[in-house]
Amino acid sequence: MFQTTAYSDDKVKDYERLLKQLTALSEDETDAIAILSNASALLNQFLDDVNWVGFYLWKNDELVLGPFQGLPACIRIAYGKGVCGTAIKEGKTQRVEDVMAFPGHIACDSASQSEIVVPMSVDNGIYGVLDIDSPIKNRFDETDQIYLEKFARELERLVR
Repeated sequence: MFQTTAYSDDKVKDYERLLKQLTALSEDETDAIAILSNASALLNQFLDDVNWVGFYLWKNDELVLGPFQGLPACIRIAYGKGVCGTAIKEGKTQRVEDVMAFPGHIACDSASQSEIVVPMSVDNGIYGVLDIDSPIKNRFDETDQIYLEKFARELERLVR
């Protein structure tokens, strides 16, 4: 089964390994919740300096809390509200260096200082978002964004 991996100091190489682990864990699974649950656990184990990793899923014109790792979170987020709702509205990743400076930020965990949210779509429709918070300002860089977007694209393929 799955074993914790010791990652190297090569961020790109480590992200490439992470993508392979996601595929290996999920390739033969058909249940989306099971796939997303393992994906959040995998990311939580992989990423340093994060305090929340999870998904919000699009249901009835709003984002609803899905599988996650971390403290209890906001259950529903309206379209266009907060970082997650903005990611859906704009259809692009939101990489926020300082959440307190983000207009309309929804503070589910007061320890969160920075956030990255990657929108996900399946069959040309909104599926949800991958949401990751950190207690450190400016935690996420361009490499994180590139590879978390690749991670989300792989999940879109797996949950179809």
